[in-house]
Amino acid sequence: MDRIIGSRSTQASVKSGVQDFFLPVGAQRPPTIESAEGIYYFDASGRRYLDASSGPVAVNIGHGNPRIHEAIANQARKAAFAFPLSFQSEANLHFTEALLALAGPGYDHVYVTSGGSEAVETCMKFARVHAVRTGQPQRRHFISLDPSYHGATLGAMSLTGDASMAALFDPIMAAGNRVPAPLTYRLPEGETAETYARTCLRALEERIAVLGAETVLGLVVEPISGLSSGANVAPDLYYAGIREICTRHDILLIYDEVLSGSGRTGKMFGFEHWPDHKPDLVALSKGISSGYFPVGAMLAPAHMVKAVAETGGFPHAQTYTTTPLACAAGAAVLKEITSNGLIDNARLMGDRLRAGLERLMAISPVVGDVRGRGLLLAIEIVQDQATKRSFPFERNAVGELGRIGMEEGIALYPRRTNGGIFGEWLMITPPIIISDTQVDELLSRLEATLKRFAA
Repeated sequence: MDRIIGSRSTQASVKSGVQDFFLPVGAQRPPTIESAEGIYYFDASGRRYLDASSGPVAVNIGHGNPRIHEAIANQARKAAFAFPLSFQSEANLHFTEALLALAGPGYDHVYVTSGGSEAVETCMKFARVHAVRTGQPQRRHFISLDPSYHGATLGAMSLTGDASMAALFDPIMAAGNRVPAPLTYRLPEGETAETYARTCLRALEERIAVLGAETVLGLVVEPISGLSSGANVAPDLYYAGIREICTRHDILLIYDEVLSGSGRTGKMFGFEHWPDHKPDLVALSKGISSGYFPVGAMLAPAHMVKAVAETGGFPHAQTYTTTPLACAAGAAVLKEITSNGLIDNARLMGDRLRAGLERLMAISPVVGDVRGRGLLLAIEIVQDQATKRSFPFERNAVGELGRIGMEEGIALYPRRTNGGIFGEWLMITPPIIISDTQVDELLSRLEATLKRFAA
């Protein structure tokens, strides 16, 4: 494991931190962060860790970028805060213009939020307001997928397909309507990825019929799944199918691109992989500010915004909606992505990384699948490759891999949602600035981690 000059104790000087909410008294705390630069973290003892996941799939352009620091500082010196109902800001106009130029036709307005859960809920509330203002007050149901993840606030969580979370929070949330997600790894007997995608489309049609098509407001999906199913990419026919179904029933198609947006998949937005089947609304976050400032956004078309604005406006605003500081950070990150060819780099390095992960799968008995697009990738961890059987739940295999990874100098993002019923995986999603030699280093450290785990 690499060390740097000037190391000091990892013992945190602050005795109480947010980890107290997650870990019992006496449990080992994570190392204390000292600094971060590029694709690396450095802890207070001088140890270096390769960031193999961009934190929680957020730090797309890497850590410690001085141009982003300067953009934020410059805006802070001018005006850090201005409430949008009192003032407009050049920072907001600049960010909106840059984001819409990348989004292309069909997206004409941006509503800036302070995170992904808030962006998803903004889409939900905007869809409802639009329906009421256009004479469709009966439209009130959202449909989402199982498994899925759309955020940690109650509105967004009502969309999330995760039985373990539902057991805790369903009593205080609106009931959700979920249909099977078009998974591609563990399939029902007799199904292929393509036939199962068609099965999922039929399930969607059936659910709409049960609810009554006239009462369904929107279908919310991640075009490329994130944490809930480990970078699952459905067959092309699925994206055509959901678009056709939504159009036929006058249901809004809403894409949660909190993870898949911002260049990570080799396109600026995930929907660009299926350009003939674009969504009506798009929720963004994470990579659009790359962790430098809390930013989320909703993309919306002109006809919907016009209908709402001319009938009383959108009754939705929060303290940190569209602050100049957030917009300055977002605009600077977008400039960094476009000026440095990072979208192409995500595609090229994604191809290199995926090929390396597939080589690891061939030699490691615990890697069952490699999936994803660009640098939004995941590896499925299994006890048996042939049967696709997961490790026993109590083993917490991916948690153990995360611990070993830290010892091997690689910060991994282990995920096991839904109580493990859909499997467990490591998100392999490094910053999109990663170079070919750094891809090779990531693979080397990951291989060492997997070997120790399997020994």
